[in-house]
Amino acid sequence: MTSVWKTIFNIPQELPVLNVTMLGPSGVGKTSLLAAMYDQFDNVSKDLQLLPDEETKLFLEQRLKQLKSLVGDNIRVRGGVNPTNDDRSFKFEFGQTGMNPSLKINFQDYPGEWLEKPGKLEEVKEFIRDSAAVLIPIDTPALMELNGQYHDEFNKPTELNELFKKVYKNLDSPRLVILAPVKCEKYMKNPTNLFTEVREGYQKMLNQFGSEKLLPKVAVVITPVQTVGSVIFSRIQIKDNQPNFYFRKPQPSDPYQPRNTEVPLRYLLRFLLKLHLDNQRNSVLTRILDYFGKNTDLKNAVRQFSNANSDSVEIVQSGNLFKI
Repeated sequence: MTSVWKTIFNIPQELPVLNVTMLGPSGVGKTSLLAAMYDQFDNVSKDLQLLPDEETKLFLEQRLKQLKSLVGDNIRVRGGVNPTNDDRSFKFEFGQTGMNPSLKINFQDYPGEWLEKPGKLEEVKEFIRDSAAVLIPIDTPALMELNGQYHDEFNKPTELNELFKKVYKNLDSPRLVILAPVKCEKYMKNPTNLFTEVREGYQKMLNQFGSEKLLPKVAVVITPVQTVGSVIFSRIQIKDNQPNFYFRKPQPSDPYQPRNTEVPLRYLLRFLLKLHLDNQRNSVLTRILDYFGKNTDLKNAVRQFSNANSDSVEIVQSGNLFKI
């Protein structure tokens, strides 16, 4: 009866919600990645728009100011800027430019400490179950420098692998896992080497995803993102038995110039469109996929946006889930 009255009086139906989990330890750069993604979206897409709610907008614009203010040759960074200490939901409305929004995208961020607190861990697991995709930012210098000496401590691949063991059971439809190396400006001169190190650093997780039961259901892609673009890793110094990662800006006048910030969203939308075209249905995505079917213009705009190629992406497995 409620839906009938909404139709009669032309009251907008509640938008379908796409959940994406931002997964990783505190300080790895999750919020900085999302801020750069939001900031640059309008520069790479004219037919689609990503509109944050007021709380999200204020928080991300504050983070962007911090990113843009990085300057000098002795920048000490852990996670890009000050880490998020509380769980936070970043809410966006997504749709065609000049039209009413078509769906909501909810990026959920968690403090890394929650992975070690049983009560909080259950909340993380539940949201992952309800998410079409998981976005895992990777602290690239921790992975790449000193033979990955600080990778386990900063990126916690073992803890993430154990989490997926508990959550990715009896999946009712495909899921997408995006590995997104950030603070990777230094290493993009040789992206092939970076991809190799990511696969080795997350080998246990990738072995799990490549198992007989999960291989058809879990798509995995590596998408490096340069969240600042002009701040380069410099060195590690130990102080009070703790590593301090230093970065530099070659010239104070070098502009804030992020690169490939939209690529994770391209693959997320491409993944959704593929599921729609294959007529996949499940409790997590049914309303979103049905909406694609009813809105040809949106489907075509998403197809055009998600078809853009990048030479700095590697599809690790289940590439068929991106073929449209």
